[in-house]
Amino acid sequence: MELSPALRKAYTRDHLSAHEAQLRARFIAWGPAIFQATRILLKQGVLDLLRENNDRGLTRQEICERVGLSDYAVKCLLEAALAAGVVLVDLETDRYTLAKTGWFLLIDPATRVDMAFNQDVNYEGWFYLEESLARGEPVGLRHFGEWPTVYEGLSSLPEAVQKSWFVFDHFYSDHSFEQALSIVFGTYRPRVLFDVGGNTGRWALRCVAYDPDVRVTILDLPQQIALMRQQVEGQPGADRIMGYGIDLLDATSPFPPNQAVDAIWMSQFLDCFSMEQIVSILKRAREVMDRESRLYVMETLWDRQKYEPAALALTMTSLYFTAIANGNSKMYNTEDMRTCIESAGLAIERIYDGLGHGHSVLVCKINNV
Repeated sequence: MELSPALRKAYTRDHLSAHEAQLRARFIAWGPAIFQATRILLKQGVLDLLRENNDRGLTRQEICERVGLSDYAVKCLLEAALAAGVVLVDLETDRYTLAKTGWFLLIDPATRVDMAFNQDVNYEGWFYLEESLARGEPVGLRHFGEWPTVYEGLSSLPEAVQKSWFVFDHFYSDHSFEQALSIVFGTYRPRVLFDVGGNTGRWALRCVAYDPDVRVTILDLPQQIALMRQQVEGQPGADRIMGYGIDLLDATSPFPPNQAVDAIWMSQFLDCFSMEQIVSILKRAREVMDRESRLYVMETLWDRQKYEPAALALTMTSLYFTAIANGNSKMYNTEDMRTCIESAGLAIERIYDGLGHGHSVLVCKINNV
Protein backbone atom coordinates (compact mmCIF):
# COMPACT_ATOMS: atom_id res chain seq x y z
CA MET A 1 0.00 0.00 0.00
CA GLU A 2 1.18 3.52 -0.86
CA LEU A 3 0.52 6.32 1.65
CA SER A 4 1.27 10.03 1.58
CA PRO A 5 3.64 11.21 4.36
CA ALA A 6 0.81 12.54 6.55
CA LEU A 7 -1.20 9.33 6.22
CA ARG A 8 1.85 7.17 6.82
CA LYS A 9 2.40 8.99 10.09
CA ALA A 10 -1.26 8.74 11.11
CA TYR A 11 -2.09 5.20 9.97
CA THR A 12 0.97 3.20 10.92
CA ARG A 13 1.32 3.97 14.62
CA ASP A 14 -1.04 4.60 17.51
CA HIS A 15 -0.42 8.22 18.47
CA LEU A 16 -3.41 8.83 20.79
CA SER A 17 -3.23 8.85 24.56
CA ALA A 18 -5.58 6.49 26.41
CA HIS A 19 -7.89 9.43 27.22
CA GLU A 20 -7.97 10.60 23.58
CA ALA A 21 -8.63 7.08 22.36
CA GLN A 22 -11.51 6.61 24.80
CA LEU A 23 -13.03 9.94 23.76
CA ARG A 24 -12.77 9.02 20.09
CA ALA A 25 -14.43 5.68 20.82
CA ARG A 26 -17.34 7.53 22.47
CA PHE A 27 -17.55 9.87 19.48
CA ILE A 28 -17.97 6.81 17.28
CA ALA A 29 -20.61 5.31 19.58
CA TRP A 30 -22.64 8.54 19.65
CA GLY A 31 -21.78 9.65 16.13
CA PRO A 32 -25.36 9.75 14.77
CA ALA A 33 -26.55 11.99 17.63
CA ILE A 34 -23.54 14.30 17.34
CA PHE A 35 -24.14 14.63 13.61
CA GLN A 36 -27.84 15.45 13.96
CA ALA A 37 -27.40 17.92 16.83
CA THR A 38 -24.68 19.76 14.92
CA ARG A 39 -26.71 19.74 11.70
CA ILE A 40 -29.69 21.30 13.52
CA LEU A 41 -27.50 23.98 15.09
CA LEU A 42 -26.31 24.86 11.60
CA LYS A 43 -29.77 24.74 10.04
CA GLN A 44 -31.35 26.88 12.77
CA GLY A 45 -28.60 29.47 12.46
CA VAL A 46 -27.28 29.06 16.00
CA LEU A 47 -23.66 28.72 14.91
CA ASP A 48 -24.02 31.72 12.60
CA LEU A 49 -25.37 33.76 15.52
CA LEU A 50 -22.44 32.79 17.69
CA ARG A 51 -20.01 33.76 14.94
CA GLU A 52 -21.67 37.17 14.61
CA ASN A 53 -21.42 37.71 18.38
CA ASN A 54 -18.23 35.85 19.12
CA ASP A 55 -16.56 38.87 20.76
CA ARG A 56 -18.79 38.59 23.84
CA GLY A 57 -20.89 35.50 23.16
CA LEU A 58 -24.60 34.88 23.72
CA THR A 59 -26.60 33.54 26.64
CA ARG A 60 -28.96 30.64 26.14
CA GLN A 61 -31.92 32.98 26.57
CA GLU A 62 -30.61 35.31 23.86
CA ILE A 63 -30.20 32.37 21.50
CA CYS A 64 -33.76 31.20 22.21
CA GLU A 65 -35.16 34.65 21.45
CA ARG A 66 -33.28 34.99 18.17
CA VAL A 67 -33.89 31.54 16.66
CA GLY A 68 -37.36 30.86 18.04
CA LEU A 69 -36.59 27.54 19.72
CA SER A 70 -37.65 26.57 23.23
CA ASP A 71 -35.24 26.76 26.15
CA TYR A 72 -35.39 22.98 26.37
CA ALA A 73 -34.40 22.55 22.71
CA VAL A 74 -31.55 25.05 22.89
CA LYS A 75 -30.27 23.62 26.15
CA CYS A 76 -30.12 20.10 24.68
CA LEU A 77 -28.39 21.27 21.55
CA LEU A 78 -25.86 23.48 23.32
CA GLU A 79 -24.94 20.78 25.82
CA ALA A 80 -24.41 18.34 22.95
CA ALA A 81 -22.30 20.97 21.19
CA LEU A 82 -20.20 21.50 24.31
CA ALA A 83 -19.49 17.78 24.58
CA ALA A 84 -18.67 17.60 20.86
CA GLY A 85 -16.27 20.55 21.08
CA VAL A 86 -18.35 22.74 18.77
CA VAL A 87 -18.97 25.57 21.27
CA LEU A 88 -17.44 26.89 24.51
CA VAL A 89 -19.07 28.45 27.57
CA ASP A 90 -17.84 31.18 29.92
CA LEU A 91 -18.70 29.95 33.42
CA GLU A 92 -18.83 33.48 34.88
CA THR A 93 -21.29 34.89 32.34
CA ASP A 94 -22.94 31.73 30.97
CA ARG A 95 -22.26 33.04 27.47
CA TYR A 96 -21.53 30.70 24.59
CA THR A 97 -18.95 31.21 21.85
CA LEU A 98 -17.71 29.15 18.92
CA ALA A 99 -14.88 26.66 19.40
CA LYS A 100 -12.45 26.02 16.53
CA THR A 101 -14.50 23.05 15.39
CA GLY A 102 -17.58 25.27 15.19
CA TRP A 103 -15.69 27.73 13.01
CA PHE A 104 -14.68 24.97 10.60
CA LEU A 105 -18.26 23.75 10.41
CA LEU A 106 -19.20 27.21 9.20
CA ILE A 107 -16.29 28.21 6.98
CA ASP A 108 -15.12 24.94 5.43
CA PRO A 109 -17.19 24.47 2.25
CA ALA A 110 -16.25 20.79 1.93
CA THR A 111 -17.64 20.09 5.40
CA ARG A 112 -20.95 21.81 4.58
CA VAL A 113 -21.28 19.91 1.30
CA ASP A 114 -20.48 16.62 3.04
CA MET A 115 -23.05 17.24 5.78
CA ALA A 116 -25.86 17.94 3.30
CA PHE A 117 -24.87 14.88 1.25
CA ASN A 118 -24.86 12.63 4.30
CA GLN A 119 -28.17 13.94 5.62
CA ASP A 120 -30.13 13.92 2.37
CA VAL A 121 -28.59 11.00 0.51
CA ASN A 122 -26.93 8.63 2.96
CA TYR A 123 -28.29 8.87 6.48
CA GLU A 124 -31.27 6.53 6.29
CA GLY A 125 -29.60 4.17 3.84
CA TRP A 126 -26.60 3.55 6.05
CA PHE A 127 -28.88 1.71 8.46
CA TYR A 128 -28.64 -1.10 5.86
CA LEU A 129 -24.86 -0.94 5.46
CA GLU A 130 -24.25 -4.36 7.00
CA GLU A 131 -26.83 -6.00 4.74
CA SER A 132 -25.39 -4.15 1.73
CA LEU A 133 -21.89 -5.40 2.53
CA ALA A 134 -23.14 -8.97 2.89
CA ARG A 135 -25.14 -8.93 -0.34
CA GLY A 136 -22.97 -6.70 -2.49
CA GLU A 137 -26.06 -4.66 -3.33
CA PRO A 138 -27.13 -1.10 -2.41
CA VAL A 139 -29.86 -2.18 0.00
CA GLY A 140 -30.02 1.32 1.49
CA LEU A 141 -31.19 2.71 -1.85
CA ARG A 142 -34.58 1.00 -1.63
CA HIS A 143 -36.16 3.71 0.55
CA PHE A 144 -35.80 5.98 -2.50
CA GLY A 145 -36.91 3.45 -5.10
CA GLU A 146 -36.40 0.01 -6.59
CA TRP A 147 -33.43 0.71 -8.85
CA PRO A 148 -30.38 -1.55 -9.18
CA THR A 149 -28.09 1.47 -8.68
CA VAL A 150 -28.56 5.13 -7.80
CA TYR A 151 -27.59 6.19 -11.31
CA GLU A 152 -30.71 4.74 -12.94
CA GLY A 153 -32.84 6.55 -10.39
CA LEU A 154 -30.94 9.82 -10.24
CA SER A 155 -33.41 11.79 -12.34
CA SER A 156 -36.31 10.47 -10.20
CA LEU A 157 -34.87 11.19 -6.75
CA PRO A 158 -36.61 13.82 -4.56
CA GLU A 159 -35.50 17.33 -5.43
CA ALA A 160 -33.57 17.93 -2.20
CA VAL A 161 -31.77 14.61 -2.57
CA GLN A 162 -30.88 15.35 -6.19
CA LYS A 163 -29.56 18.77 -5.22
CA SER A 164 -27.30 17.43 -2.47
CA TRP A 165 -26.08 14.61 -4.71
CA PHE A 166 -25.13 16.90 -7.59
CA VAL A 167 -23.60 19.57 -5.32
CA PHE A 168 -21.42 16.88 -3.72
CA ASP A 169 -20.47 15.42 -7.10
CA HIS A 170 -19.71 18.76 -8.74
CA PHE A 171 -18.01 20.37 -5.75
CA TYR A 172 -15.07 18.01 -5.78
CA SER A 173 -14.64 17.77 -9.55
CA ASP A 174 -15.27 21.39 -10.56
CA HIS A 175 -12.42 22.75 -8.45
CA SER A 176 -10.01 20.51 -10.40
CA PHE A 177 -11.18 21.24 -13.92
CA GLU A 178 -9.00 24.25 -14.68
CA GLN A 179 -5.78 22.42 -13.82
CA ALA A 180 -7.01 19.28 -15.57
CA LEU A 181 -7.71 21.17 -18.79
CA SER A 182 -4.10 22.32 -18.98
CA ILE A 183 -2.97 18.71 -18.52
CA VAL A 184 -5.27 17.25 -21.20
CA PHE A 185 -4.77 20.01 -23.76
CA GLY A 186 -1.27 21.12 -22.86
CA THR A 187 0.78 18.29 -24.35
CA TYR A 188 -1.24 16.49 -27.02
CA ARG A 189 -4.05 18.97 -27.81
CA PRO A 190 -6.72 16.37 -28.70
CA ARG A 191 -9.16 17.02 -31.54
CA VAL A 192 -11.52 14.15 -30.62
CA LEU A 193 -12.22 13.47 -26.94
CA PHE A 194 -14.48 10.87 -25.32
CA ASP A 195 -15.92 11.93 -21.96
CA VAL A 196 -16.87 8.64 -20.34
CA GLY A 197 -19.52 9.00 -17.67
CA GLY A 198 -19.93 12.66 -18.63
CA ASN A 199 -23.06 13.14 -16.53
CA THR A 200 -24.57 16.60 -17.17
CA GLY A 201 -21.84 17.74 -19.55
CA ARG A 202 -19.99 20.15 -17.27
CA TRP A 203 -16.54 18.89 -18.29
CA ALA A 204 -17.51 18.76 -21.96
CA LEU A 205 -18.62 22.39 -21.85
CA ARG A 206 -15.31 23.37 -20.28
CA CYS A 207 -13.45 21.50 -23.02
CA VAL A 208 -15.24 23.14 -25.96
CA ALA A 209 -14.77 26.53 -24.30
CA TYR A 210 -11.07 25.86 -23.75
CA ASP A 211 -10.30 24.67 -27.27
CA PRO A 212 -12.34 25.86 -30.28
CA ASP A 213 -11.43 22.81 -32.38
CA VAL A 214 -12.11 19.90 -30.03
CA ARG A 215 -15.17 17.70 -30.47
CA VAL A 216 -16.45 15.84 -27.41
CA THR A 217 -18.57 12.71 -27.30
CA ILE A 218 -20.15 11.94 -23.93
CA LEU A 219 -20.63 8.26 -23.14
CA ASP A 220 -23.27 7.57 -20.49
CA LEU A 221 -26.60 5.90 -19.80
CA PRO A 222 -29.32 6.93 -22.27
CA GLN A 223 -31.29 8.74 -19.55
CA GLN A 224 -28.17 10.68 -18.56
CA ILE A 225 -27.55 11.61 -22.18
CA ALA A 226 -31.07 13.05 -22.34
CA LEU A 227 -30.42 15.06 -19.18
CA MET A 228 -27.07 16.22 -20.55
CA ARG A 229 -28.66 17.49 -23.75
CA GLN A 230 -31.05 19.61 -21.71
CA GLN A 231 -28.20 21.04 -19.66
CA VAL A 232 -25.90 21.98 -22.58
CA GLU A 233 -28.59 23.22 -24.97
CA GLY A 234 -27.90 26.78 -26.05
CA GLN A 235 -24.48 26.89 -24.35
CA PRO A 236 -21.43 28.08 -26.33
CA GLY A 237 -19.84 25.14 -28.13
CA ALA A 238 -22.79 22.82 -27.56
CA ASP A 239 -22.80 21.97 -31.28
CA ARG A 240 -19.44 20.22 -30.71
CA ILE A 241 -20.82 18.01 -27.92
CA MET A 242 -22.36 14.69 -28.92
CA GLY A 243 -23.99 11.98 -26.87
CA TYR A 244 -23.55 8.21 -27.08
CA GLY A 245 -25.93 6.14 -24.97
CA ILE A 246 -24.25 3.08 -23.53
CA ASP A 247 -24.66 0.71 -20.60
CA LEU A 248 -21.06 0.61 -19.44
CA LEU A 249 -21.83 -2.39 -17.22
CA ASP A 250 -22.55 -4.42 -20.36
CA ALA A 251 -19.18 -5.87 -21.32
CA THR A 252 -20.44 -6.40 -24.88
CA SER A 253 -21.28 -2.72 -25.42
CA PRO A 254 -18.38 -1.14 -27.35
CA PHE A 255 -17.19 2.44 -27.30
CA PRO A 256 -18.18 4.44 -30.40
CA PRO A 257 -16.76 2.44 -33.32
CA ASN A 258 -14.94 3.78 -36.36
CA GLN A 259 -13.77 6.93 -34.61
CA ALA A 260 -10.14 7.88 -34.18
CA VAL A 261 -9.98 9.16 -30.61
CA ASP A 262 -7.15 11.31 -29.30
CA ALA A 263 -8.11 11.45 -25.62
CA ILE A 264 -10.44 9.57 -23.31
CA TRP A 265 -11.47 11.35 -20.12
CA MET A 266 -12.83 9.63 -17.00
CA SER A 267 -13.44 11.97 -14.06
CA GLN A 268 -14.71 10.62 -10.73
CA PHE A 269 -16.10 7.80 -12.81
CA LEU A 270 -14.22 4.58 -12.23
CA ASP A 271 -14.94 4.73 -8.50
CA CYS A 272 -18.56 3.96 -9.48
CA PHE A 273 -17.62 0.39 -10.43
CA SER A 274 -16.07 -2.75 -9.00
CA MET A 275 -12.51 -3.56 -9.99
CA GLU A 276 -13.71 -6.25 -12.38
CA GLN A 277 -16.06 -3.78 -14.04
CA ILE A 278 -13.30 -1.17 -14.23
CA VAL A 279 -11.07 -3.60 -16.11
CA SER A 280 -13.92 -4.31 -18.56
CA ILE A 281 -14.45 -0.58 -19.19
CA LEU A 282 -10.74 0.09 -19.61
CA LYS A 283 -10.35 -2.80 -22.04
CA ARG A 284 -13.07 -1.32 -24.24
CA ALA A 285 -11.36 2.06 -24.02
CA ARG A 286 -8.10 0.46 -25.12
CA GLU A 287 -9.82 -1.00 -28.20
CA VAL A 288 -10.42 2.49 -29.63
CA MET A 289 -6.98 3.84 -28.71
CA ASP A 290 -3.79 3.86 -30.73
CA ARG A 291 -0.23 4.57 -29.64
CA GLU A 292 -0.81 8.33 -29.76
CA SER A 293 -4.05 8.24 -27.75
CA ARG A 294 -4.06 9.00 -24.07
CA LEU A 295 -6.50 7.99 -21.36
CA TYR A 296 -6.88 10.45 -18.47
CA VAL A 297 -8.29 9.13 -15.19
CA MET A 298 -9.06 11.78 -12.57
CA GLU A 299 -9.81 10.37 -9.14
CA THR A 300 -9.51 11.33 -5.49
CA LEU A 301 -7.23 8.44 -4.54
CA TRP A 302 -7.42 8.30 -0.77
CA ASP A 303 -3.84 7.16 -0.21
CA ARG A 304 -2.43 10.19 -2.05
CA GLN A 305 -4.20 12.79 0.10
CA LYS A 306 -2.00 15.41 1.70
CA TYR A 307 -4.09 15.71 4.87
CA GLU A 308 -6.01 13.32 7.11
CA PRO A 309 -9.45 15.02 6.85
CA ALA A 310 -9.53 14.39 3.11
CA ALA A 311 -8.60 10.74 3.49
CA LEU A 312 -11.28 10.36 6.18
CA ALA A 313 -13.97 11.81 3.90
CA LEU A 314 -12.93 9.62 1.00
CA THR A 315 -12.81 6.34 2.88
CA MET A 316 -16.21 7.09 4.39
CA THR A 317 -17.53 7.89 0.91
CA SER A 318 -16.81 4.26 0.03
CA LEU A 319 -19.65 3.34 2.39
CA TYR A 320 -22.02 5.53 0.35
CA PHE A 321 -21.13 3.44 -2.69
CA THR A 322 -21.79 0.29 -0.68
CA ALA A 323 -25.20 1.14 0.77
CA ILE A 324 -26.62 3.65 -1.72
CA ALA A 325 -24.85 3.83 -5.07
CA ASN A 326 -24.26 0.30 -6.31
CA GLY A 327 -23.06 -2.04 -3.57
CA ASN A 328 -19.71 -2.98 -5.07
CA SER A 329 -17.50 0.05 -5.70
CA LYS A 330 -15.47 2.42 -3.55
CA MET A 331 -12.93 5.22 -3.42
CA TYR A 332 -9.83 3.40 -4.58
CA ASN A 333 -6.17 3.79 -3.76
CA THR A 334 -3.26 3.95 -6.19
CA GLU A 335 -2.48 0.24 -5.94
CA ASP A 336 -6.05 -0.71 -6.85
CA MET A 337 -6.18 1.67 -9.81
CA ARG A 338 -2.78 0.57 -11.14
CA THR A 339 -3.88 -3.07 -10.96
CA CYS A 340 -6.99 -2.32 -13.05
CA ILE A 341 -5.11 -0.21 -15.60
CA GLU A 342 -2.40 -2.78 -16.17
CA SER A 343 -4.91 -5.64 -16.32
CA ALA A 344 -6.59 -3.82 -19.20
CA GLY A 345 -3.38 -3.66 -21.23
CA LEU A 346 -2.58 -0.06 -20.37
CA ALA A 347 0.30 1.58 -18.52
CA ILE A 348 0.48 4.67 -16.32
CA GLU A 349 2.70 7.18 -18.06
CA ARG A 350 2.51 9.92 -15.42
CA ILE A 351 0.56 10.92 -12.30
CA TYR A 352 -0.33 14.52 -11.50
CA ASP A 353 -1.28 15.14 -7.86
CA GLY A 354 -2.79 18.02 -5.91
CA LEU A 355 -5.52 19.16 -8.29
CA GLY A 356 -8.38 20.99 -6.58
CA HIS A 357 -9.67 19.12 -3.54
CA GLY A 358 -7.18 16.26 -3.59
CA HIS A 359 -7.57 14.95 -7.12
CA SER A 360 -4.94 13.07 -9.07
CA VAL A 361 -4.82 12.60 -12.84
CA LEU A 362 -3.36 9.34 -14.12
CA VAL A 363 -2.19 9.65 -17.72
CA CYS A 364 -2.35 6.24 -19.39
CA LYS A 365 -1.21 4.86 -22.73
CA ILE A 366 -1.30 1.50 -24.47
CA ASN A 367 1.19 -0.89 -22.89
CA ASN A 368 3.56 -1.89 -25.66
CA VAL A 369 5.21 -4.65 -23.61
